Amino acid sequence: MTKQSFDPIAEAIADVEGVPEAFAEAFRAPDGDRKPRELVIICYSGDLEKTWASLILASTAAASGTPTRMFLTFWGLQAFVKDEVRITGQSWMQKMLAFMQRPGISHRKLSKMNFMGMGPWMMGTLAKQYGVAKPKELLEAAMALGVELMPCQMTMDMFGLKRSDMIDGMGEPVGAATVIELLANGAAPLFI
Repeated sequence: MTKQSFDPIAEAIADVEGVPEAFAEAFRAPDGDRKPRELVIICYSGDLEKTWASLILASTAAASGTPTRMFLTFWGLQAFVKDEVRITGQSWMQKMLAFMQRPGISHRKLSKMNFMGMGPWMMGTLAKQYGVAKPKELLEAAMALGVELMPCQMTMDMFGLKRSDMIDGMGEPVGAATVIELLANGAAPLFI
């Protein structure tokens, strides 16, 4: 096999020392003009483990050449607010929701065994010990790999979120109709 037959991802993998050629071969571009199937990850939960899983799947899919989008809605959108933003919203209810569930990727809680912050701390410690990328690192990798982040316009309105509250690199807000159109046109859905 010649290096010219590889697509850019397979070429990059083949250039890494020690990677078996068979592994790089698995990432070769499909024959013909076949378009790779797109992946849409619908993130509705802001729980630490679900945000983490969503970002692992998004970065892995993008690294393998799959066009990947993340539709961020309800509590899932809260994870993509800038870490330094503490209170969001205009009304007292919106502000109270932000106070009760602090926005930002570094402030996620576990859905089970949160133990007043001890659970996330233990997960972070184990991640560091075993060389597992943390959600913030995975987010940076996903964005560098071209994962498109699509915030839900309805959720932004309901929670009183402004574009300036959101992380840099966030796409334009979209509605559910955009996601339905992507799915109707063959995108593979994951609901997390």
